[in-house]
Amino acid sequence: MNIRSLSAAVLLAFSLAAVAQMPSDQKQPPAKTPASAAPSAAKKSPAAPPSTAAPQAADRSQSYYHYAMAHMYEELVAIYGRAEFANKAIDEYKAAIAADPSSPYLNAGLAELYAKTGRIRDAVLEAQDIIKKDPNNLEAHRLLGRIYLRSLGDQPTAGQQSQEILKRAIGEYEEIVRLDPKSADDHILLGRLYRINNDLLKAENEFKTAVALQPDSEDAISTLAYLYNEEGDPSRAAEVLNKVPEADRSAKVYAALGYTYEQAKDYKKAIEAYKKSLDLDHDNLDTQRSLAQNLMNDNQPEAALEQYRQIVEGDPHDAQSYMRIAEIYRRDGKFDMALDALKKAQAEIPDSQEVPYNIAVIYQAQGRYDDAAGLLNELLQKSEKSDNSYNAGEKNNRAIFLERLGSVYRDAGKTQLAVDTFRKMLSLGDDSATRAYQQMIDTLRDGKQYAQATAVAQEAADKLPKDRNLKLILAGQLADSGKVDDGLKLANSMLKGGPEDRDVYVAIAQIYSRAKRWTDAEQYIAKAQQMASKPEDRDYVNFIAGSFFERQHKYDEAEQMFKRVLADDPNNAAVLNYLGYMLADRGTRLEEALTYVKKATALDPQNYAYLDSLGWTYFKMGNYDLAEENLRKASEHSSSDPTVLEHLGDLYQKTDRLKMAVAYWERSLAEFNRSLSGDIDSTDVANVQKKLESAKVRLAHQTGDRKAEAAKPQPQ
Repeated sequence: MNIRSLSAAVLLAFSLAAVAQMPSDQKQPPAKTPASAAPSAAKKSPAAPPSTAAPQAADRSQSYYHYAMAHMYEELVAIYGRAEFANKAIDEYKAAIAADPSSPYLNAGLAELYAKTGRIRDAVLEAQDIIKKDPNNLEAHRLLGRIYLRSLGDQPTAGQQSQEILKRAIGEYEEIVRLDPKSADDHILLGRLYRINNDLLKAENEFKTAVALQPDSEDAISTLAYLYNEEGDPSRAAEVLNKVPEADRSAKVYAALGYTYEQAKDYKKAIEAYKKSLDLDHDNLDTQRSLAQNLMNDNQPEAALEQYRQIVEGDPHDAQSYMRIAEIYRRDGKFDMALDALKKAQAEIPDSQEVPYNIAVIYQAQGRYDDAAGLLNELLQKSEKSDNSYNAGEKNNRAIFLERLGSVYRDAGKTQLAVDTFRKMLSLGDDSATRAYQQMIDTLRDGKQYAQATAVAQEAADKLPKDRNLKLILAGQLADSGKVDDGLKLANSMLKGGPEDRDVYVAIAQIYSRAKRWTDAEQYIAKAQQMASKPEDRDYVNFIAGSFFERQHKYDEAEQMFKRVLADDPNNAAVLNYLGYMLADRGTRLEEALTYVKKATALDPQNYAYLDSLGWTYFKMGNYDLAEENLRKASEHSSSDPTVLEHLGDLYQKTDRLKMAVAYWERSLAEFNRSLSGDIDSTDVANVQKKLESAKVRLAHQTGDRKAEAAKPQPQ
């Protein structure tokens, strides 16, 4: 576009519009200048740079003219985006400032133009120069604040440079709220900056001020609520949000309320709030994702699946939702459908490590151990660094991959390979090393290599002497190896007289229980119960107490403990399984038992102990087909558990397959004999021995009868 082609009318319109935007104190009659100065000013080029001559009186007529031209070029920059217009606008601003050097409005306009055209350094310098002359210039502070906010968004979240920018941004917004204390938006922004800086008390004060200034501001209310959630106080967050009358609640407020209930683990209320948010904002996929996740949290997988299906219909490229769909299918045992969903996710994020990891998890559940190990080894190779210079995130990922690979080898019965894999986690340090030792010990125990497990526990305690959990594991291992007093001595040495003693009391109680010293075990678990203040701690201790009562055949006391846990945590799969199995094993309230174990299995479909409980409950109910289906699944996941093998023997006897019954009872007895005395009940072993002997006698009679029948003369 040729500037000369603009009509005088257009130029006049630009000029009048620009002058109209100037503050009223600038729209005064121009200062009189000497007559001799007027002609030279009239001849001056519009783009001429400011004069370096001695200061003179402001020539506001020239200032108006150059400001109007600058504004016109700014408009052209906005329309055409050409650098030459930006440069001309800057020159005109400089000329206007030269004509009226004391005008803060013109300086602020130039600084703003610098910022708009990407000349950030010039914008900062210009704004800082304004503030030097006028420390209370609100617009200059706002401009600097916006620049620092934008720069903060462009910087990595950590590092000295980003911290310096954050500090400057906070400083500017502190000045802004000092100069304009009635702006709720600025208080919210300052509060957010304080929150980034982990100055939570100051952040809270700013958000409270914003709410006080604008009680109906959903931004202020929701931001304050999110802060309380971050501080681990969802009750205060809910209190803030619930002060908003229901009729005035927006989708944003309901979403914040849903998040708050989610943090409090009140998933049903979270679901209700997210649904109301969606009623007001139907197309908000973020809210729908939150709703789906809370349906999962509330153990409503079918309802969650429906939400995720709708999400991927609305956004077919949502890889995370495909992964959630896969998780639901995996939990339901629909492995092929889970794999199909993961392939869709992989098509969207081909470089993701999470997708192949989840595929490996499914392969493991399917018993495709070689395929699972292949994928995990590939992930480890791709992420390997020869100099071991892993950052925190990379270390965490490698620990996850190694831990899963070790569990795959363990499920495949490759005990030593599993132990070797877990050992590779030690070099990653910190929590990874602790988990590595725990996994090695559990793997060796599963493989009934008890001496080796104790040796690893001793190594762990020596290498990580400050780790209380590893010392407690060693105490248990010493007791299991026959050194009960040594184990008790080590555990007792860790008592400090404080709240941390709860875990020690639990460990001591378990040592006594494995030695079948029940009075002592109950005494120490009672001490632990007295010290358990948090719901999750109380539930864990009550579960242990319930198991002690069950092993002593104190079934009423055991049931009481288990139901206390379920009152706090209805989806505690371990407790649901234990209670259901205890009822079924005694042939008591079988329908109720079935409800418990089915729920436990739905929560963890691949857990062999839960599958065994489900199969055993069906057996007690006389449903032998479903009993066999689930007991066989349990044995496929754990071929060395003596109880699972015994149950299969009982099933085969009941369905007139005596040879198979004998074979499984023999395997069960062999596994019982390889187990630690603390893990078994001598009565159970005696029962298997009795059933086996009786079956062998019956089998011998049947064999003899068949031989006698075969020896009879056949009719001619």
